[in-house]
Amino acid sequence: MRKADEKGSHRFMSIMLSVAETAAWLKERDNFLILTHRRPDGDTVGCAGALAQALREIGKTAFVLSNPEITPRYEQFIKDYISPEGFEYEHTIILDTASQDLFPNNGGEFKDAISLAIDHHASNALYAEYTCLDASTAACAEVVYEIIISLSGCVSAISAQCLYVAVSTDTGCFAFANTTANSLRVASLLVDAGAPNKALNRLLFRTKTRARVRIESMVYGGLEFYFGGRVAIASITRDMLESVGAVEDDIDDISSLPGSVDGVQAGITIRELSSKTDCKTSVRTSPIVDAHAISSRFGGGGHPMASGFSSFKTIDEIKEALLVELKDFFPD
Repeated sequence: MRKADEKGSHRFMSIMLSVAETAAWLKERDNFLILTHRRPDGDTVGCAGALAQALREIGKTAFVLSNPEITPRYEQFIKDYISPEGFEYEHTIILDTASQDLFPNNGGEFKDAISLAIDHHASNALYAEYTCLDASTAACAEVVYEIIISLSGCVSAISAQCLYVAVSTDTGCFAFANTTANSLRVASLLVDAGAPNKALNRLLFRTKTRARVRIESMVYGGLEFYFGGRVAIASITRDMLESVGAVEDDIDDISSLPGSVDGVQAGITIRELSSKTDCKTSVRTSPIVDAHAISSRFGGGGHPMASGFSSFKTIDEIKEALLVELKDFFPD
């Protein structure tokens, strides 16, 4: 089904599918191209690798679209599934992606041509022809796990490894407030299925490069506190990263640092991207503050305790605008 938008272009009116219906949909089709979101994290990458592997195990052809922003930390989990040049796909699937604004830089042609979206963001814009969404889960991996079980009855060790990467990174190794009993249950089942949790935990959470340590030192040393210490704001400039030779892999999940300070209810990280007027802001909050509501005021969104937005303004301009809006969330 399609409907025209106000500008006369066309988009899908998304049809919602349950986990069982999604598995049936996949069984009835073949030749899949799987997409990950912009600046891919462990959840979108792990889900892509796991789903591609599971589809291949039941005799389907499935590849993952290369993502130019993927880091070495996560690339290893999908390198065997990258689509070859000229692959003639029939159906497109995108994972862990709430809106078309988050499509990868090389995914523009797919924005109005997604067959299936699998997600866990309540803010999903329902841009795909079909959508499988469970906003109660901490990670998209929990949804994909259930789909794979419904698809084939079990999860292989390869898919389990990918899904463990996904669920562990989206929950901060099960330390973030979004972690649920289901997150832990799924992780346990993935370890039973062969996910090497000890090795993955060390790789993802217990190992830091020297550049990462130096950036963390700068972030902590430069934290600014507002509203009686309930808000902490970190600024990360391109000059800071270049001064220590940091690459994208060195700042994975850097946005969790401000919120780790005692008494902070909203930890905010503003980071320069391609220039001083191209910034990404990440908002991490405690359960009593709505991160999504904060980011939505700037055209962004996400989860109740983890959200973000992009802006073509300087760090100081973004900070000034944030402090005005945050008065509504942190009254005296």
